[in-house]
Amino acid sequence: MPPVTTYRITEAADVLGVSDDTVRRWVDAGRLAAGLEDGRTVVAGPDLARLAEELADHPDRERTRAAAVSARNRLDGIVVRVVKDTVMAQVDLICGPFRMVSLMSSEAADELGLEPGARAIASVKSTNVVVERP
Repeated sequence: MPPVTTYRITEAADVLGVSDDTVRRWVDAGRLAAGLEDGRTVVAGPDLARLAEELADHPDRERTRAAAVSARNRLDGIVVRVVKDTVMAQVDLICGPFRMVSLMSSEAADELGLEPGARAIASVKSTNVVVERP
């Protein structure tokens, strides 16, 4: 079994699109489990993925730093789910307040080591953009 990916507090904050202090408060409150690695506080990737999904499921989530990022850019995130068959894989990521879904070959997902808790970057390029008004 591959080692579990861990995130320092700053990395976890970047992935979730919140401040370092917010992550520390969640750790202190027991909302996010943390441990020590080389004297630094770290969060296990699968635990961070579960919290990212929980935060994404709340439509009233406060606007975060990541919400100002344009969709044409690369979005830092965390893999929260991978569904594979023999040919294709669906990879779900949470990038700050955004849920991103990528379809790729199962071989590519395996080569990238994509599993819940792994850090990943969603790079979005689209030739068709739908614009809506509130």
